[in-house]
Order: sequence, then structure tokens, then C-alpha cells
Amino acid sequence: MTAVIAFTVFCTVTAGLYLSLSRDIFRCVIGLALLGAAANLVLFAAGRLDSPLPAVVPIGDQVLTDAANPLPQALVLTAIVIGFALVCYSLVLLLRLMRDARTDDALALRHAEPVPDDPVKPPASAPACDVHWPPPKDGT
Repeated sequence: MTAVIAFTVFCTVTAGLYLSLSRDIFRCVIGLALLGAAANLVLFAAGRLDSPLPAVVPIGDQVLTDAANPLPQALVLTAIVIGFALVCYSLVLLLRLMRDARTDDALALRHAEPVPDDPVKPPASAPACDVHWPPPKDGT
């Protein structure tokens, strides 16, 4: 059972990375969702998978011996809900970006950024060349 879960996590991470490195931004969002699912599988596997007993302490006992751990199950359930909301929000942002930019190619979106010498929309980081950014206030 552990080997099956490990192989499933490996396949999910591989597919998630492959899709995340794509130029299509829709595939990038789906790839990030797959990576989140792989993290959920790892967290779920941290609990005991092969135990059919519920995580309830019988009266008179102090310790659970063969029961599954309920904490990873609760954390995975919370992570699934949060991940689904994040993917839905990302898809809405993606659709808005595709509508405004009229493309879904990540390289074309990168070329749509402002040039470094644009005074209205400066870039977030300094350019790689030897030009001093931001320019001095006196115009020299």
C-alpha cells in the first residue's frame, strides 16, 4: 500500500511540474493544483492508511494502538477546501487576464510588460544592463 501511494505521489508531482512549466497559463494553474493534490497525498499518507479502526479511544484505554491518526485527515480536508477555492480564484483571474491580453501564452504576456525606461510604469526590478534605475530626479 505504501508503494502505491509513493508511486501515486511521484506521478502527481511529475504531472504537476510538467504542466506548471508549460507556456500555456491555463496548464500552469492546473499544474499548481496537481502539486497541491500531491502535497495533500503526502500529508494524508502521514497518518496510518492500513488501519480499519476509527480514531476513537475506547473507555478505559489511555492510548490508541491500531487506530488511524485523525489529525492528518482533518488537515487534508481543510487543505482540499482551501486549494479548491484558490484554484477557482486563479481561474477567474486567468480568464480576466486572457480577455484583457487576448492571449494565453506566458511568453507573449512577458513581452507585454513595460520597457524599463517607461516613466509611468517602471519595472519591479532594476534592468540587467548598466543603466542606473530609477533615473535621478534632476534628469541627468
